[in-house]
Amino acid sequence: MLFAKPTIDFIVAGLGNPGAKYEHTRHNAGFDALDYAADKWGARVTKSKFDALTDVVTIRGKKVLLLKPQTFMNASGQAIGKACSFYKVPPERVIVLFDDISLPPGKLRLRKTGSAGGHNGIKSIIAAIGQDFPRVKIGVGEKPHPDYDLADWVLSKLTDTEKKAVSARWDDVRGAVEMILDGEFTAAQGKYNG
Repeated sequence: MLFAKPTIDFIVAGLGNPGAKYEHTRHNAGFDALDYAADKWGARVTKSKFDALTDVVTIRGKKVLLLKPQTFMNASGQAIGKACSFYKVPPERVIVLFDDISLPPGKLRLRKTGSAGGHNGIKSIIAAIGQDFPRVKIGVGEKPHPDYDLADWVLSKLTDTEKKAVSARWDDVRGAVEMILDGEFTAAQGKYNG
């Protein structure tokens, strides 16, 4: 007897690095945002599949795969590409949550498409599925001075003040994702950008 593959309407991926030493660093803002939203949606992103931790949840009548790649940031596209190909989800139905050092802590920016802007996780996803996927950028602050090593910066922890500013936006990240699921991308940009 053949079983039909479960259908998935959207994939919502939070980016970060696996392992305790990377928890709550700037680069893991995507993981933190997804964990917060998953909790509110009654999901637990703990099942191992597609080189990622996953869970499936229904949000606003849509079947959504929540996904945290466990490949390390620079190979995030590997996990997302596998999930997209398995469920036949097109890039425009893949919503990616990730850190952005060009935005002040707690500032959000929604984009429908675009380049990687120097973000290796996004570069990897573009290589896997193309660039036409919606994204929610989470500001984590820029390097304190130009000579500061970028890897050291993104792998550093937020200060208490920065942490407050960033976590104060988790409900907005969730709200933005829900609006995108409802097909209201432009309205979500108007509400949450800036």
